[in-house]
Amino acid sequence: MQDSRISSKGPDWAPAVLKIAAIYNLIWGALTILLPEWSLGWLIDEQRLLALDPLTFVFWQCIGMIVGVYGLGYWAAAADPLRHWPIVLVGFLGKIFGPIGFLQGLWLETVPLTFGWTILANDILWWVPFGLILWHARDAAASPDRR
Repeated sequence: MQDSRISSKGPDWAPAVLKIAAIYNLIWGALTILLPEWSLGWLIDEQRLLALDPLTFVFWQCIGMIVGVYGLGYWAAAADPLRHWPIVLVGFLGKIFGPIGFLQGLWLETVPLTFGWTILANDILWWVPFGLILWHARDAAASPDRR
């Protein structure tokens, strides 16, 4: 028997979580694209910021574009999280691989530890809700009374 708080579109909280993720990503992406020096200034000291190659800002803006596009996907997925589970999966994988890249950057000493704040807010924070949405999608796909 299905939990009454889980509709055919997934847990009641899933659309709200995906919309919050969408808004967060759209804001973060826009700030990173439009104000790359300002957004990087929160993560590294001024001396290091001034020493950055201009191409670094272009790459940072590209990361902002990717994050913003994820936001559009999350907004679309919020309409029916179980049906749009592939969008959630792509986001979830990005939230796994981002921290792996960060750890590699720490190991190689190419990324400062302060970048960890972005990993907490952009990635780790979302592991549980995205994982639960995917779990519910798996259960729904395996359900014998599936449409």
